[in-house]
Amino acid sequence: MSQHLAVATGGLAEDRILVIEDEPKIARLLARTLSAAGFHVTTATSGLRGLSLVKQSAFALVILDLMLPDIDGLSILGSVQESHPEQQVLILSALGDVHSKVRCLEIGACDYVTKPFDLPELVARVRLRLRERRQTRKTRYLEADGYVLDLQRRSVTVDGRTTSLSTREFVLLEYLMERAGDVCNREELLEHVWGYTFDPATNVLDVYVGRLRSKLGGQPIQTVRNVGYAFVAA
Repeated sequence: MSQHLAVATGGLAEDRILVIEDEPKIARLLARTLSAAGFHVTTATSGLRGLSLVKQSAFALVILDLMLPDIDGLSILGSVQESHPEQQVLILSALGDVHSKVRCLEIGACDYVTKPFDLPELVARVRLRLRERRQTRKTRYLEADGYVLDLQRRSVTVDGRTTSLSTREFVLLEYLMERAGDVCNREELLEHVWGYTFDPATNVLDVYVGRLRSKLGGQPIQTVRNVGYAFVAA
């Protein structure tokens, strides 16, 4: 299949969306719909071209199909999370099984929408993710029990050591630190960080807590059996 690329000129980074979709009709539909909603849209039907664009330009959100002709979407998602951990990626795929959804969210996707999809719902989800991204904050730093979270750089500092965080790691840690000392149940964490209430059997939350623990050192995030987690570093 030949590569297709359409670039919308102008637009601020917070309004720019990249659509990586190999079906031209769907790509055009998404471009028209999102443009009508006020976004500046770039589309690419080649996975490699889309990946190149992510690394070259700033986008508020990437909408990514998983089944592409030249490189699979999971590889693109992993590469983006490794090189640009702050980049939000929304998966749009015909794969609707729980394993595919959980796998993408574990890697770092901010949302997952299955095909066929309703355009109004997709636009609403895009607006939600971008609203979360550009929420104004009264302070740059959040501190709890000696841990300092940089809300702009999305990094955490403890004992003079600063560590960068992926988007989902940052949102999860911020939520826990804002409620330091309180127990946060699994359902509220899944809803806040990933936007869904998943099957209780999913381990995506546990995976991310494990990642945070390895980055933070010590045991600032405590497990409350059969309930959830609490940030209690002291």
